[in-house]
Amino acid sequence: MDYLVVGLGNIGAEYASTRHNMGFMILDAWAQASNILFRTERYGDLAQTSFKGRHFTLLKPSTYMNLSGNAVRYWLQKLGYSPENLIVISDDLNLPFGTIRMRTGGSSGGHNGLENITETLGTDQWIRIRVGIGNEFKTGGQIDFVLGSLSEEQKKEVSELAPKIIQGIKDISTIGPARAMNTLNTRKKPAEEKEKHTETPEF
Repeated sequence: MDYLVVGLGNIGAEYASTRHNMGFMILDAWAQASNILFRTERYGDLAQTSFKGRHFTLLKPSTYMNLSGNAVRYWLQKLGYSPENLIVISDDLNLPFGTIRMRTGGSSGGHNGLENITETLGTDQWIRIRVGIGNEFKTGGQIDFVLGSLSEEQKKEVSELAPKIIQGIKDISTIGPARAMNTLNTRKKPAEEKEKHTETPEF
């Protein structure tokens, strides 16, 4: 099966390193690792790559976030794909930073881009991969938080997460979503938990 892989984000250099652009960051990392380039097409920037006979069209929509469904519907129809061929990568406020959650179907969790895709396609039966960005903001500060820039440490963490997510998507195409979900879904351990289980090896 071939796939349309959509990374959600906002266009423009000023948004490049913001939390809401997690989807764009993952696709950019995939393109860099595969030595491929995005080209500007209708409704977004596209790139193509393949793995073990499976073909992936990567899409960074150029629509506003809350109109992402327009780009997704257009390219699914253009490619002749059904919603089961769709994988969407987004940020998620409800997950701790660095946590990965994959699901086939389900609610948007309050994410405007995911919600619009479901409304536009008329179904929620497509794969979504959510990357946690945390929710360390005061009441009323959600917009500033999601449009705020990642710290240098967080950018490094994203660069380490990207290969896992990319491999997870490849696994979806080869071993299926159910088995891929078992390895892709992660829970980031708190710093203190990591330290507690770190031991100095004896020589």
